[in-house]
Amino acid sequence: MNPDLLARMRDIHDLNMDQASWWPPAPGWWLVALGAVLLLILVWWGLRNLIAYPPGTWHRDARNQLVALRKLSRQLAPEQSLRELSELLRRIAITRIGREQAAGLADEKWLQWLQDQDPANFSWTEKGRVLTQVPYAPPGQFPVSRTQVIELINASLVWARYDRKLNS
Repeated sequence: MNPDLLARMRDIHDLNMDQASWWPPAPGWWLVALGAVLLLILVWWGLRNLIAYPPGTWHRDARNQLVALRKLSRQLAPEQSLRELSELLRRIAITRIGREQAAGLADEKWLQWLQDQDPANFSWTEKGRVLTQVPYAPPGQFPVSRTQVIELINASLVWARYDRKLNS
């Protein structure tokens, strides 16, 4: 072995470890940190949905039906989507307050009840008026747009979620 090479070699004990920095970490540690953050987000999202909509309850069924109606509303005529939404909201009301109390909710009382039950303050008395007119009118009498229907379905999703949290 060449004596010059041996003379230039240093032992690890000769290094000054006080000058070695732990920051920035190696790329592998960044991947571990990113994975941990993604795992925490996934757990938070899952628990949030599990708490908001427990399995086997009418809340989850209502949410699933509203989401399905939102997807289906792109294919249905707006009037048909409103009929489906009106029927679904009535079924939710019957589940919430009982058949006798829900039967007394018609027209303005129905919209006012929806307004009172919605802490998100969606304007059911104004924008929801089509729910009391379109389902019972001849086709084409009250023109309604697809965006109005989607807006009502989205408001219904929020209403059903808050309804469970505040009044159960």
